[in-house]
Amino acid sequence: MSSISNQLGILALSACLTLTAAEALAQNKPAAPAAPAPAAPSPTRVELQPSQGEWTKVCGKDQVANKEICYTTRDFGTAADQPPVLALAIYDVKGDDTKIVRLLLPIGLMLRPGFRYAIDKGATLEGAFEICFPNGCFAESKVKQPTIDQFKKGTTLNVSVKNQVGAEVIFSVPLAGFGKSFDGAAIDPAVLQQRQQDLQKALEKQADEQRKALEGGAAAPAPAPAAPK
Repeated sequence: MSSISNQLGILALSACLTLTAAEALAQNKPAAPAAPAPAAPSPTRVELQPSQGEWTKVCGKDQVANKEICYTTRDFGTAADQPPVLALAIYDVKGDDTKIVRLLLPIGLMLRPGFRYAIDKGATLEGAFEICFPNGCFAESKVKQPTIDQFKKGTTLNVSVKNQVGAEVIFSVPLAGFGKSFDGAAIDPAVLQQRQQDLQKALEKQADEQRKALEGGAAAPAPAPAAPK
């Protein structure tokens, strides 16, 4: 059991013991006015920024449905030099009225409540988690064109989730540039492939640098070999 679970268990046991003592005292003393309920804690807000230079629109043909599917996507993190925390993609199936808002969210969240989201100060919409992997959980919401139009004109997408102890966390996702990419042309497949290769090389380089840093911290570097005479 984790330390948080232990703390919650102790609090629950303490609450039960306090309630039992209060019931015993109530037989001899007049009831005191009920104390006001504690105010709910304010949600934790996480301001995100793009991890990529721009939104990417990718299109392809669904061979089963015989329809063209495009999605416009971008990754977001707490800082430009930090790994992405959240990914957003809007799916558009040509000929279908329903669009899909899909998110890749961090692991460790409560899945049953799902997630809520709003564009700027607009109406709150809801979505559900679909599946989780070691690197994150996919969640999605089906919407109509008016919601897509709000995405295009919007400034910030506010995504609300619950963490492991039920506290609310709000991810603020900037939407600048989304409309232009959603309505624009899809990326060239060759350019997309090159970007993916460059990203893979960058990740491998970062992992190698981290490994060398750990090795350097564990032991002093070996002296350089002497030059041949």
